[in-house]
Amino acid sequence: MSWTGFAAVFVAFFLTHSVPVRPLIKSRLVALLGQTGFGVAYSALSLSMLALLIWSAGEAPYVPLWSQMAWQRHAAHLGMFAVCLILALSIARPNPFSFGGARNDRFDPAGPGLIRWTRHPILLALALWASVHVLPNGDLAHVILFAVLGCFALIGRALIDRRTKGRLGRETWIEIDRRRRNAPLIHAPASWTGLGLRLLAGVSVYAALLWAHPFIIGVPAL
Repeated sequence: MSWTGFAAVFVAFFLTHSVPVRPLIKSRLVALLGQTGFGVAYSALSLSMLALLIWSAGEAPYVPLWSQMAWQRHAAHLGMFAVCLILALSIARPNPFSFGGARNDRFDPAGPGLIRWTRHPILLALALWASVHVLPNGDLAHVILFAVLGCFALIGRALIDRRTKGRLGRETWIEIDRRRRNAPLIHAPASWTGLGLRLLAGVSVYAALLWAHPFIIGVPAL
């Protein structure tokens, strides 16, 4: 694949992530597919485009920048373990600040869980995933890939904040955020069983990713 093809996949990736969530387009898609159907379709599309983007980085011209070392792989392993736990603790949880919150009317700013630390845990996981993958992938195409995705995650926080302020109303958003930031950094979960299951899911996903990495990405993670 040429650099032009790599750039074209990047453009397609951003279009498929930005266009469907524009208010007018999203409302029509939700009316057609339903809220759950839209969530499933958008998630499937996002994962498919991410897989295509990663594949295209591997097919782009190889320009080495630095050699891989053992500590870089170990750092990636630890970082990905954190990513899996963050995702397990945040997906399908009430979060009025995010684009993917579920049952947001049940959000308790006095006991926000992981959201006490960040309004956008999924974007934090994406930024961390990109950061730790830069280390063992020292060629130009992969550095561009992970650097752009990491910046995309960081910039996305401001864009989503702007949209949620418009949806909730600026004063309401500010008040909920103030109460979230005033909550204890660590507090008892609403359900210890639920917390245990989520942590177990995170560990299981991490183990599955280690096993599946050579089949999906083409190189072993260990």
